[in-house]
Amino acid sequence: MELAASPAKANDFSRLLEPRGVAVIGASEDVRKIGGQPMRYLTEFGFAGAVYPVNPRYQTIRGLKCYASAAELPQPCDVALIAVPGAAVPQAIRDCGQAGVPHAIVLSAGFRELGQRGMSLQHDLEAALAETGMRIIGPNCQGVMNLRARAYLGFGHAFSNPNLQVGPVSMVTQSGGFGYSVVSNAQREGVGFSYVFSTGNEVNISSLEMMTYLIERPEVEVLVTYMEGVTDGRALLALGDRALALGKPILVWKVGNTRAGQRAVASHTANLTASAELYRAAFARGGFVPIRDIDDLLDTLHAFLGRKLPRGTGVTILTTSGGAGVLMADRCEEVGLSLPLPSAQAVAAIAPIAPDFASIGNPVDVTAHFSQAWKEYNQIIRTLIADPTVEQLIPRSIGGAHSEAWCTELLDILKDTDKPVIISQNEPPERIQKTIAMLREARVPIISTPARCAVAAGALSGFALKLRAFAQR
Repeated sequence: MELAASPAKANDFSRLLEPRGVAVIGASEDVRKIGGQPMRYLTEFGFAGAVYPVNPRYQTIRGLKCYASAAELPQPCDVALIAVPGAAVPQAIRDCGQAGVPHAIVLSAGFRELGQRGMSLQHDLEAALAETGMRIIGPNCQGVMNLRARAYLGFGHAFSNPNLQVGPVSMVTQSGGFGYSVVSNAQREGVGFSYVFSTGNEVNISSLEMMTYLIERPEVEVLVTYMEGVTDGRALLALGDRALALGKPILVWKVGNTRAGQRAVASHTANLTASAELYRAAFARGGFVPIRDIDDLLDTLHAFLGRKLPRGTGVTILTTSGGAGVLMADRCEEVGLSLPLPSAQAVAAIAPIAPDFASIGNPVDVTAHFSQAWKEYNQIIRTLIADPTVEQLIPRSIGGAHSEAWCTELLDILKDTDKPVIISQNEPPERIQKTIAMLREARVPIISTPARCAVAAGALSGFALKLRAFAQR
């Protein structure tokens, strides 16, 4: 019997990403079941490809012909979404291979993550893959999203939202549930994604392989990864170098850094972990930006989506609150940023506008007087942006009745500069919703606390330094 009539080419994931047809193995009418959820998403959320339900217990599902076996699938069918009990997965793979399906996404669990209990089944799965030549995501994963094609190939809460925003970010995560919660949080912040992959046990396609593929796609500007462990150090280093060559940051949230964390990884996806020092060395060399929590991730995403990088480590703080300025200055130094003084020319231009009790150093503290004097405040911003000593600027936002007028003029000022500007939010978001929306539409980051602004500015500076060092290798 001929298996793998059209085997997937190594590292060519175009049909996995943009399938012309998708089979759901273990399809169901019941949307409470793992095999029922993707049937709803693929038929209701705008996917333009063919959908082939497979389940011998049904004649039709959602008005579509239901096939008794994957071996009967018509072509083109580029992806099989497998949602059957773990013991049935190897045969499902063999049936898909007989039908010429090149890729599968295996949602089913019960493999290596169970330890010795699941190893026999995983070996059977590996044998089926060797026979068919198929490439698979999983097993034990939550699925894949291509938001550009509205291909929701998985299950869970994040998949149930038909209105997820498309954007220039992509993510590869070794935790499906946590990874897709990041997507949901980012959506609330106005950050859209193109592709999201939950890789599970990585029996066949690794997270490194998928990231190496995605980083080359022109629509992907920033890559995010939640990483428990990888097994190929050379591939990790090569990915980091490629990210620098392309000028695309990889925001990496590495977990499993302690003995307790490593034990949790072993029972979660069974990924192998090395010492935290080895990962830190790889991340320090390549185009990786380490992330510690969800706020770090969202703030840094906003900063990089601004598409501007500083020339050096200098940052200039403009504040209407002395306390906020001190807090930000502390945090800037902690993350490796310097605070150069404005030039004499800039001080001379600002002094006639600022009150006598203002401090024109760094921070530039113009006091609460400027909370309402938004035109003069923007004049100071214009002066600082033009100052050669200013490499990156963090001004505090203007709230109240003049917030939108201030923002409109500010955006006109910023369109002509290549210097990064990160706005430190000075009002509760519900009071300046339109201002926040205007800034995000223009890709100007606005971040909710002074300390978090400093962390985001440090990420931009660190990546810019890596780019310059890479160019000199």
